[in-house]
Formats: sequence, C-alpha cells, structure tokens
Amino acid sequence: MSHKYRDLEPEEQEELFSNYLMDSWSYSKVTSFARNEKGFEMNHIFGLYGKKSATSVAGNAYHTALQYFFETIRDKKGLLLDVVELEACAFQYIDGVSANVWKLGKTTQTVEECQKKASSVASTLLRNFIVEVGVYLDDMQEILDVEVSIDEFLTINGVDIPLPCHGKIDLVILTTEGKTVIVDHKSKTSYTDDDEIALSIGTQAITYVTSYEARSGRTIDEVWFVENKSSVNKDKSAQLRKFKVEMDLNTRRLYEALLYEPLKRMLEAISNPDYIYLINEADNYVDRAEMYDFWCRTMICEVEDFNVEESKKDLVARRLKRIKDSSLTIVTPNIIKKFKENASAFIQYDLSNKNMTQAEKIEHVMRSFGTAIRVAHMFEGYSSNTYLLEVSAGVKLASIQSHRLDIANALDVSSVRISKDLVVHEGKSYLAVDFVKKRDRDLFFDRSALVGRRIPLGKDNFDNVVAWDLDNSSTPHMLVCGATGSGKSVFVKSILEYGHLAGVKEIVVFDPKFEFTDYNHRRNVKVYNDIEDIEKAMEKLVEDMQGRVKTGQNRSTLVIFDEFADALANSAKAKDLRIYEEIVTINAKGVPIKHREHVGDRKPLEENLRILLQKGRSSGFRIVAATQRASVKVITGDAKVNFPVQVCFRVPKEADSRVVLDESGAESLAGSGDGLIKSPEYKDTVRFQAYYVKPSEITAVSDTGEEIIVVE
Repeated sequence: MSHKYRDLEPEEQEELFSNYLMDSWSYSKVTSFARNEKGFEMNHIFGLYGKKSATSVAGNAYHTALQYFFETIRDKKGLLLDVVELEACAFQYIDGVSANVWKLGKTTQTVEECQKKASSVASTLLRNFIVEVGVYLDDMQEILDVEVSIDEFLTINGVDIPLPCHGKIDLVILTTEGKTVIVDHKSKTSYTDDDEIALSIGTQAITYVTSYEARSGRTIDEVWFVENKSSVNKDKSAQLRKFKVEMDLNTRRLYEALLYEPLKRMLEAISNPDYIYLINEADNYVDRAEMYDFWCRTMICEVEDFNVEESKKDLVARRLKRIKDSSLTIVTPNIIKKFKENASAFIQYDLSNKNMTQAEKIEHVMRSFGTAIRVAHMFEGYSSNTYLLEVSAGVKLASIQSHRLDIANALDVSSVRISKDLVVHEGKSYLAVDFVKKRDRDLFFDRSALVGRRIPLGKDNFDNVVAWDLDNSSTPHMLVCGATGSGKSVFVKSILEYGHLAGVKEIVVFDPKFEFTDYNHRRNVKVYNDIEDIEKAMEKLVEDMQGRVKTGQNRSTLVIFDEFADALANSAKAKDLRIYEEIVTINAKGVPIKHREHVGDRKPLEENLRILLQKGRSSGFRIVAATQRASVKVITGDAKVNFPVQVCFRVPKEADSRVVLDESGAESLAGSGDGLIKSPEYKDTVRFQAYYVKPSEITAVSDTGEEIIVVE
C-alpha cells in the first residue's frame, strides 16, 4: 500500500525528520503525551527517564521470561519450559539492573530490598502463568512471531503519518480457528476496570494491528490482552484474564479515530520548538519532584546535560535557548535553584536529586542503616575517585560491604568498589571506597617516572606511582588481562617503552594479532607474529635460558607475549610435534631400505612457556603475558603461581575478574587504562590509571646506538 512518506528518498526522509524533535512515534509516546505533556517532554525529548520501581522491573523480567518461553516452543517444536527455568531467566534480568536504576521507596529502602521484591513478584507472576498457561495454549495452533520489532510508516484515520511507528509486539499466533492474533502480556497488581479497558485498550490494539500488518502483509483478526495479577484473588479465581478485541472494519475505524486525535496533537507539538508542554499534577506515572526538577533544569542547563539524541541536539538546543530567554526575564537563577531544592524534598529516598555532595550522600545513606561513618578524605583520580571513610568504633566493616549497592545508588553510579583491607593515610586507618567518574584528563607517558629499573605502570588515586621492579626476584613475571577497549594493549606498549629506557638490551615480542608491528624497526626488539615463528623463537629462548643456567650468565631479557591464550590454542599439538628421522636398514637380501622413524617429540609452546616462567627468573628473564580471555582453562591455578604480579583491566563479568585477581571489581572499571593490580609489593589490590603512550613518544635506536623519536 502506497504511503507518501515511506516512498521518499533517504535524503528527503532525513530532511523531513529534521523538522521534528523525534524520529519516530509509538503508542507509549502518544499516551504519555495525552496523559502528561511535561512528562512526555522529559522522557522522550530530553531523554530523562525516572528510576524503576521493583514492581516495574518485575514486569519487565516477566516479559523477558515469557519471550524465552514462546521462543522455545517455536524453535524446539513445542518444548515447554518449567517454572524453574523461567524464574532463572527472570532473575538473570533482575540481577542485570544497575544499582542506580532502582527507585527506592518506603517499603523498599535499599537496592537489596528492591531486588528481593522484584524477584518475589516476578516469581508469583511466572507461577500464575505456568498454572494457567492454557489461556494461551488451548487456542494456539502455531506461533508466528515472538517479540517482533516494528518500525513502519502508517496511515491512521486515512492520514499518512510523517514519522514511522516504532515498537515491539509480544506475540503473534495462529489459532485453531485459523485466526491471526496479536497477544500482549500485561503484569498487574490489580485488574483494569472493564469499562476502562474497553475504551483505553483500543488505541493500543489498533497501533499494534496497523504496524504488524504493514510489516508482514498479514491481516490481524483479533488482539488479546492477557493480564496476570500478582496479588492473590480472594475468591480463588484464575489469576490470568484474557480480554479480546475483534478487529472488524467498524472497530478499526473507531479506534483509529480515537488514536489519531492525540497523535496529531503530539506531532504538532514536536514540530514546534516554541510549544509549551503542560504539567498534569494528577499523573501518578511520573514523579512530581522529578518533573519539577526537570522543569528547572531546562531553564539553567545546556543541551549536553541531557540525554538528547545526537541528530536532535541542534533543535533541542534552540528550544532551550528560547526557554531561557523567555523565563529568565521574570525568574532569576537563584529562584530556580531554590525551587529545585524544594522540589527534590518530595523524593524522600532518592539522593540523586538532593543538593548534597557525594561525601554527604555516602554518610547519609550509611546513617540511614544505623552505621555511623565520616568521609575524612577525597582523592580525585583519572578514571575514578576514592573516598576514605572514618568508621566509628564498634561498627562492623562487613556491614558497610553489604551496602555497596546502596552507596552506588546514592551516588547514581552502577557500582562502587570497597577495599578488603584498611588503607593507612597519614598514619591513620580508613576504609576506601572508589567509583567511576567522568574522565576529564589523561595520564601521559612520563620518562621522569622511571627510577632505576622500577617500571612505572601508572598512578593510583593518591598520585603514587605504581611500579613493577625488574630487579625484585619476588615479582619476575606479570599476567595482564582486559577486554577490548580496556587499555590492555596500550599498557603493554608502555611497559615495552619503559623497559627500553631502563636499559633492557633484549626485548622479545610475541604478537599473534599484529599490534606491535611498529617495533620491528628497533635494533633491540624482535617481533614474531606467525605461530610457527613464535614456537621456534620460544624454543630458542628456553635453550638460551638453559645455557645461561649452566654457564652462570645473567643478562636482562624482557619477553612480551600478547594474546598468549590465542597463541596457545593455535599452537602445534600431539602428532605435529613428533620428530622423524630417515633411517636406513638392510633387509635379509642385503638391500638397503629407507623409512621414517619416530625418534622423539618437541615440547609444545605451552610447556616451553612454563619452563621459561619457572626457571628463567634467575637468569634474567622477565615475562609479561597478556590476554583478552579470562578463562579458567587458560589462567589455571598452576599458571597463576608463575605470575606473582596480576593486572586486570575492565572485563565483561565478575567471574572474569575473580579468575585473574581472585576477587571482583574489574567488571566495574571504566576502561581506557583503569586497572587493578595485585603484587607482593602492595598489601592490597590497588586501583590505578595506566600510562597512555602517544605515537610521538615511541622511541627507537638508530644504527649508531643513539635514541631517536619516531613520529607518525
């Protein structure tokens, strides 16, 4: 079916979208606009969304589990998951919700309480679903789509809408009667009133129907809304209730007319930069304090302070300028700030809107749990800040550890790291709390940081240089782990640079991913890329090491093995390591016969690396082994024994951090050189920022032995 906006060329569509503050519409946006225009502006134009209640998170977890349930039926020919499997899926979703997303309330005053309630509600919903799953399955013949994404230009009430409709449809099925049905899952604390659902549900139904028909070409016969009520019915009746909307011609016309009116007004508003969005005080879906806080911010903040889409920043910036120009003539910034403080007072348990320092928020949230602490010192690092907490006598330190997520929620960050041991500062012990900050500076490679053969690795938040001493026999080798973008490769390159400046005459680099090719020009650096060359070079290093041991030689050699896990996985195995010789034997008739005979085996790459790690320390070998893969198959307990120094940059999961460091924390690092180090030289795990080596700082040695600078 033709649509005048769908048929535009891409450049014409881009020009069309430039006239609107949004690039798409949806049923939720239309209803949000109709219910509370100011709340709509806050959420959908400025990208500021309120925190989520435990019930809301439970509803999302329920939807995620049902998606898993129906996808399994479709993909595995009718296999039905049980409630335990669905609960595991829901709990995984709840565990993935960041601490700063939860909305605390009077009955859920901590993140742990929010998680507990969300888990309980989700579990109840899923048990209801399993018991009464016949509401779905009894009339179902085939599953056509699960959680299908929609992004289509639609015609509503005979009018071509200039923006595409965006959204998701929970489930589409073919019934035993041959009807094509859209099904929408709804989790409820109480059923929707029959009169209300008959009127309000139609606009949602027609949005789903026109969207899916435009996408698939199928005709929808019915829409089912299945409500699952988490609170138990006193009369012991069914917990799931199905409301059907038959999509005949007259019904479609009625619901399209009902949808078109608020949709038209919303489109007019978002195409007018001067439109004034009205506040609905009676709206229970938007926190009043958050809404008024947003209203204040539009008059004193810049567009960068909001979560505005990049393509819409110019439009929104012009709107903000007009708001300021019109408001500041009658309302001064001091009045706005005072009003903002008063508005935040409505939010009793949400410290993110309070006019408090980060230190005050930490003190406040801990006192709310009956734990008296004082933030004695604050240190600003490169990727994180550290607060030193003075803990009152009699306070159990474990109780502070248990409130780690509550502190994160108060600070509006995803997580915080609390030191396992106390930190001594100026002769007094403190508990250290650190958390990610917005990076405002970089730590650049600094030649002056090198003292003797102590290789500078970076700086901690107390501005102390974190170092690796090549002359310390208790710290001969280093293990480095970090995901893509964590800063691992730049860190290893800085070690190479400092090693060169420290006078290491022989540097060997095993580089299976070709990230160190710039160092091929170095006279004292040998770079090996192909796995066969790496294996041969490692064999020679072991032979060299054994020769040094026999002759008592001790000279400095730095070995850098980048992505060693991949190299070990791709190295020669079993039969490829066999050594054969041509043997000549004389048969009974005196005729010489040649044949190949297995005379021995070469050691595999992994074995040679282990030998070099265990025996090379006394003859001058120092090894840095780096990998992206924090796998227990690679970094085994035996392997870690050979790496007294362990460095971990950001990794995807807490389990990865535990593999490398035997503790969590690396999963919440900021990336770009924000790291943790365990070393015999430091009592506790130290958080540090690694040095950043710019291309202009890469050094080389000329043929005459002089140091030169290579500039790219």
